[in-house]
Amino acid sequence: MTAGMVGPPWTRTRISAEQYDSWSEEQCAGIEIVEGLVVVSPSASKRRNRLARILANALDAAAGADWNGDTDFDVRLRDAPLTNRRPDVILYRAETIDLTPTRPEHVLLVVEMVSPGAEATAPAAKADQYAEAGIPFYWRVEQAATGVPIVYTCVLDPATKAYRDDGTFTGTVNVTAPFPVTVFLEDV
Repeated sequence: MTAGMVGPPWTRTRISAEQYDSWSEEQCAGIEIVEGLVVVSPSASKRRNRLARILANALDAAAGADWNGDTDFDVRLRDAPLTNRRPDVILYRAETIDLTPTRPEHVLLVVEMVSPGAEATAPAAKADQYAEAGIPFYWRVEQAATGVPIVYTCVLDPATKAYRDDGTFTGTVNVTAPFPVTVFLEDV
């Protein structure tokens, strides 16, 4: 099953934030909630998981004590209709580690890794939702034909609530914002 495919009947019933918050961690794994509807995501490949961990670790180390880099948990973009996204990598305020749900104001940067073949459509909706929620930085990672990922970095324009391109990287990501960080993509 690919991301966004229609699953069992329970995935076609709108749920509220209160209903979702009553679910177990196991029930919430591998799904996102978009406009109150459950969207099932396929399991990630080992390569994708490794890349997410490399990015999260690099961001975590570069960010200092105020921010944590982590992978694969919900960010509550909106309560009604409920919209929870599960970015591949999240850089969030360290002081909010025990707050649930994680809200956009807790998040500095999200990274989404795009599945091959979905480059033209899948990332746009998520990027728009992250921008509308006010998350300052967004990175999109695509798999190149060479096997080395391509990272597109974007920064939020608060006036338009839209992301603008900030850089494209292959081999090595080397940015100064939101803070200086270097990530060697060949390590994947």
